[in-house]
Parts: sequence; C-alpha cells; structure tokens
Amino acid sequence: MGKFQFHEFLFISLFFCSAISSSLVPDNPLVDNQVQITPAGSTNQSFGTVIRVNIGGQTVNESGGNWIPDDQFLNQSSYSSSNDPCSFYQGALTYNNSDKDSAPSLVYKTCRGVNSIANFSNITWNFNVSKNTKHRVRIHICDIVSEALNTLKFSLYVNNNFSQLVDAYNRTGALAAPFYEDFTVDSDDSGVIIIGVGPRNDSYLKSAYLNGLEIMELLDEKKSHNKQEYIIYGSVGIFIVLVFILSLSVIISRKRKKAKKQVENMDSEYMHLTVIENGSSTEMSRSVTVPNLNLKMSLNEILEATRNFNVKLVIGEGGFGKVYKGTLQTGQNVAVKRSDSKHGQGLPEFQTEITVLSRIRHRHLVSLIGYCDEGSEMVLVYEFMEKGTLRDHLYNNNSSPSSSPSSSSSLPKLTWKQRLRICIDAAKGLHYLHTGAEGGIVHRDVKSTNILLDSNYLAKVADFGLSRQTPVDSEDLSMVVKGSFGYLDPEYFRSLHFTDKSDVYSFGVVLLEILCARPAIISTSTIREEVNLGEWGMFWLKKGQLEKIMDPLLKDQVNPNSLRKFGEIVEKCLKSNGAERPPMSDVRWDLEYVLQLQQTAFLRQPHEDCTTTVDDYSSSNLGIMNGPTMNFDSKEFSALSIDMSVGAGSDSTTPAEVFSQLRIGDGR
Repeated sequence: MGKFQFHEFLFISLFFCSAISSSLVPDNPLVDNQVQITPAGSTNQSFGTVIRVNIGGQTVNESGGNWIPDDQFLNQSSYSSSNDPCSFYQGALTYNNSDKDSAPSLVYKTCRGVNSIANFSNITWNFNVSKNTKHRVRIHICDIVSEALNTLKFSLYVNNNFSQLVDAYNRTGALAAPFYEDFTVDSDDSGVIIIGVGPRNDSYLKSAYLNGLEIMELLDEKKSHNKQEYIIYGSVGIFIVLVFILSLSVIISRKRKKAKKQVENMDSEYMHLTVIENGSSTEMSRSVTVPNLNLKMSLNEILEATRNFNVKLVIGEGGFGKVYKGTLQTGQNVAVKRSDSKHGQGLPEFQTEITVLSRIRHRHLVSLIGYCDEGSEMVLVYEFMEKGTLRDHLYNNNSSPSSSPSSSSSLPKLTWKQRLRICIDAAKGLHYLHTGAEGGIVHRDVKSTNILLDSNYLAKVADFGLSRQTPVDSEDLSMVVKGSFGYLDPEYFRSLHFTDKSDVYSFGVVLLEILCARPAIISTSTIREEVNLGEWGMFWLKKGQLEKIMDPLLKDQVNPNSLRKFGEIVEKCLKSNGAERPPMSDVRWDLEYVLQLQQTAFLRQPHEDCTTTVDDYSSSNLGIMNGPTMNFDSKEFSALSIDMSVGAGSDSTTPAEVFSQLRIGDGR
C-alpha cells in the first residue's frame, strides 16, 4: 500500500485549504537531506524499493518484501571466504528506537566482509539498475565482528568516486547495535551501482563488512497524476492543519521534558555517602563519570531483583561484600554485589569499578549492568556467569597437596583443551584492558576467583575495584600493598610501583593453578617449596619435570609438546624482573600455539616435535623473545611468607567466592 505525499497547499486563511496535490510514495519513505552521489562526485538532496539484499545470509521472508542473498551481486574476485571476519551472531541485538524496524534481525545477524592485515583490499558488490536515474541506497550495518567497543572503523565506497568513514561505535556506542545510512546515487550510462567496503589504517582491527543493503529508485515525478488525487475538499485541509499544529505542540513538549530529564540526570551523577566515624555521621560527596550509559538503578529495582537481599540467593562473599543472584524485571539473571563496610572495601573501589566498566566493553571482560547509590547503599550489578569462578572448577577451598582432585568439587572437571581456551580468553581480556580504546588500565588483582565462566565455559575477567590507569600520579600511590596473597608481583611488592607486567606475573600464577589444580598459597603445607605455587612451579620447571605437579586428572590428556611450551610461557610470566616479562599479546599468541600443539597429532619424541622448533616458531612468527631458563630465587617471596596467618584466606574462603579479595594491610 502507498501513502499520500502532499505537494502544495493553497490557503485562503489559516484553517482553510482549497486544493491539495498528492502522489504515491513507497511504504517505507526515507528521510531527506542524505548524501547524494552523482557520477561526478557528491552533492546534497531527496525516493520505491527495487531490491533488498541480505549480505552474507540466506533469503529472509517478510511482508514488506523478501531479502535475497548477495551471491549474485558479489564481485568474486574481491572476496575470499578464508579472509571473512563474519560469522552468524547468536546473541541479542541492541536496538535504538529509530533503527528498530529498519530491517529483520536475521539481516543484522549475518554479514560478509574482508579482514586484511598486510595487504589492504576491498570487497565489492555490483548492482544493475536503471540508467541515468536517481536511486536511494540504504546501507545496513551492525557490528557483530568486534569483540570490544571502539576497535573497528572502515571505509564505504560508492561507484569508486565517493567514500565515507563508517564508525559504529560513534554512531551507537554499543556492540551488535543495528543502524543504517542513506545515500542518493545517480546512476550513469552503465546502469551499474558499485558498493564496496575496505579496511582503514587508523583502525585497531583491520576489517570491513556489510550486513544488508536496499536500493530504491526515484519515482517519476513527471508522470501524469489522476485528477481525483488532486482534488480534496477544504475540510480535509482543515483536519491536516489541526493535526500538524497538535503534533508540533506534542513534539515541543516532549523535547522540553527530555531536556529537563537530562539536567536531572547530570545532577544525579554527584552521589553522597554517609560515613559513621566515632559515633558521628560525616557527609561525603563522590562523583562518578558514566559516559553515555544509563547504568543508574533504583534501590527498589535491586530489592525486587534479590527479593530484599534474600540470604538464600547469596552466591559469594568477598572484599566488597556479599554477592547475590538476582533477576531483573526483564527476566535477565544478574550478579548483585552489595557493599559491606566490614569487608574493608568501600567508596574507592565502588568508584573505580563504575568508572572503569562504564568505559569499556569486551567479550572477555564481565559487563557492568548497573549500579545503585541510594542512602548508604552501594550496589554493583553485573552480568550473571552461570558456571561461577575458574577456581570452582579446579579445586575447592580446602584443597591440599594430598587431597584427591576428584573429590575436591562436585562441578565437572575441565579438560586440558578447555583449560587452554579459558587461558586464551582471559589473556584476550587482559590484553584489551592494557592496550584497548581505554588502554593503560592495570587490573592489579588477577586470580582464579576473578576469572568467571558463562554457560558455554567462555571466560571473562572480573572485579576491577583495584584497577588503575597507568601511568599513576605519585599522589595516587599507596604505601600499602594491595592485591591477593600468592599472586603479587615481587617487583611491585618491593617497589610499590605496578605496571601491566604486574598483571602478567599474576596471570603466570593462574596458569600454574590451571595446570596443577591447587591454590596459590597452601599455608598448612610442611614443605616450604609447596607453600607458594609460584616457587613450587619454578622449582619443577628448573628440573624439567613440570608433569610431576600436574593435575592427575590431566594424565594422558596433555601432549608433551603442548606441556613443554606451556611451561615456557609460565617461566616468562614469572620473571622476577618485570621488563623481561612478555606483554599479554605475546602470552595470548603463545597460548594459541599451545592449543595448536595439543590439537596436532604427535608421532615423534618430545624433542622431535616438528621441523621448526617451538622456539623458532615463537621468535620468527610471533616476535616473542625467548630468554634463558629463569634462575628463580626463592627469597623473592620471603616477605610474603613471614605472616602466613594473613594469607590463610587464600585457601579457607567459601567455594562460591565470586569476587573474593585478600587483605594485606589496608588492601584486599
């Protein structure tokens, strides 16, 4: 069905119209003022649908017309499936109201593109259209390629004489958020419109893609109109004018309310906390900047989600307070962390968590859903991770060297491949934290309880209360060491200066946890070398017998070549000198190689694993420096084992401790 477009009004008075001219326009009329592209270049101007294309997907049927696959339009010489960054997106899309009905969701969940790291190339589509005619081209885009915000932008090309930057982050501020762009294109004598996309040098990811495309031909305005469509009685004109005035007043009213609400939201960014000191209350003000995200939640929402903080919903307890499983009104399960002053953490960690997580989004970092700061309550709401902490799947809190791993937990045990994938996931998250769009953030509390698993065992790094952006001002430095016992970088312990290499050291301890299925600290052990996992692992690494301390459940699962390379990574991460440790990007790529070795059948002896040695592969293909075997000095941790009563919390806390923290002095 068509709609009427009014061309001219002849008013005798404000509320009288003698004649109206109209013509049919498409069911889905588009906005004006989009870019117009002529054969000679680009200018500005204003169109019925010719074709709808589902790029990278199958036919999608809908009442407004079918979306057909793009194969017949694709320039095959510009495309290689092995170089395509796209895959079917199985998650939920984040719609803006203005873009919600622009295309079926299946169109936005598929795409086709190009991923070029060395030689930049474009992927193009050719569409046959009417010659020398105006067309409107609508480009549908949904970033289902990026793992993190603000890491991908690319160029869009039309007819080889026009290009435009496509930056989904600046347009939507979220991943998997559909939107579209309109262009008016004048076809030439060839009757072909060429659409292409290509990577950009200034993009973090060197990829480009499209999800969907529509081409609409301008209706011929010179066609004769039916005389009956030209004559409409004055009463209709009065009705139109009245509707117009009423609509205008409603729009103005809504804009005023929206502006008022924005001012109120700005005021609410300044939060207040009442602190009890020596029996008297002191009012403290705190300000948290939350960019472009509606994260503020009411206490009523929190109480409803947790059934008034029902103790039966407690799933963990850590340095900030208790963690509850909650369910929002939308049905989404969440983890609700409620502040408790008795646990030693409070305002600084609360502010840091909101500030950090409101600025970053990544597939392997736990997402902040919201926060609440009403009265004395400080509450953080996260996405719910169904499988709990990594430690839950390795050992229970009372594990000891003599305990049987098979009896340490009722949870399913992880295979070696699963453990490696979890390591890779966590390394990706930490790498983005160190180098991404908000790069220079150091986590400072990397440990197995801060690596959470979703229903598919996809790993995400959590708990950013101690995180800091580097470099740190001298006034921000504390004389109190903060972190978790057993994971602390000895260099940070000595100098009180932390860097991203401090996270690398902690991650090295986590790698040993994953291999050995035991806590970072076992204060009850009578053998000194076994007390600290870092020392114990390096002791057996120097002997070349890492398999001696491996989780017995992994027996006969691990390829010796995979284990040997894994040990090299651990050794690099645990270097006493931070400058000698690799960045997280190198750790991630090395772990990818360990997984490849595990998945590759081996017929030779461990020292004959392949024609190109592991060291050759690392240095030549990955650019990783392989230093000599580390001569580990057990005295590095002598300070950490002076007071083992402080560190006892490492193996005596509850098994559901999702956000556990260990206090050292005033730290956790």
